[in-house]
Amino acid sequence: MDASPDITLVQHRVLTAEREAAHGHQGGVVWLTGLSGAGKSTLAFALEEGLFRRGMSAYALDGDNLRHGLNSDLGFSHADRSENIRRVGHVAALFADAGLVCICAFISPYRADRAAVGEAARGRFHEVYVRADLATCERRDPKGLYKKARAGAVHNFTAISDVYEPPEHPALVVDTTAASVEDSLRVLMDYVEAKFAVGANQSG
Repeated sequence: MDASPDITLVQHRVLTAEREAAHGHQGGVVWLTGLSGAGKSTLAFALEEGLFRRGMSAYALDGDNLRHGLNSDLGFSHADRSENIRRVGHVAALFADAGLVCICAFISPYRADRAAVGEAARGRFHEVYVRADLATCERRDPKGLYKKARAGAVHNFTAISDVYEPPEHPALVVDTTAASVEDSLRVLMDYVEAKFAVGANQSG
C-alpha cells in the first residue's frame, strides 16, 4: 500500500555519522530466520545480552512477543504472516536508523517477505539462517506446536502444513542441529562485531 500523496517525509537533523559516534558502532538489522525450534529466540536474546554487556546498543524483537501487542490482530494465513513481517521489518528499520543493532527472531517463511524487509532496512540488513532440520526441530518441539500441528490442531504451520523457503544467499548460516548455544552465539557475536564496527562494510 502506497502512502497518501498528502503525506510528506520529514528529515531528521541528526546525521548517521553522529549516531555511529554516539553508539560506537553502526546500526542495522540482524534477521534470524529458520524453523520453529531451530533456536532463533534463544540466540536472539543471548546475542542481545552479549552485545549489551560489551557496550553495544542492541534490542531483540521476537515473533511471539510482538503478537501480544503490535501484531495481536493478525492470524497465520499467508496474508497475515506477510503483514506480520512487513510491520516488523519497518519497526526494525527504524531501530537500525536510530543506530541500534536490532535483532529479529522470526520464522519468516517466505523469501519475498524477507527481501522486503531488506529493502526497508536500506543496506543495513543481515539475513542469518538459523538452520536445523525438521526432524531435529520436531524432536525439540519446545512449545509443543509440532505435536499439535501433526494432530491437526494448528493450521498453516511451517514445514508441516505450510512451506518454509530457506534463504538462498544468507549473510550467515548458523547450524544449530548439533552445535551448542554457546558455540552458535560465538559465531553470531563475531559476525556482528566485525560487520557493525564503524567504517565496516554494512551490507549482509
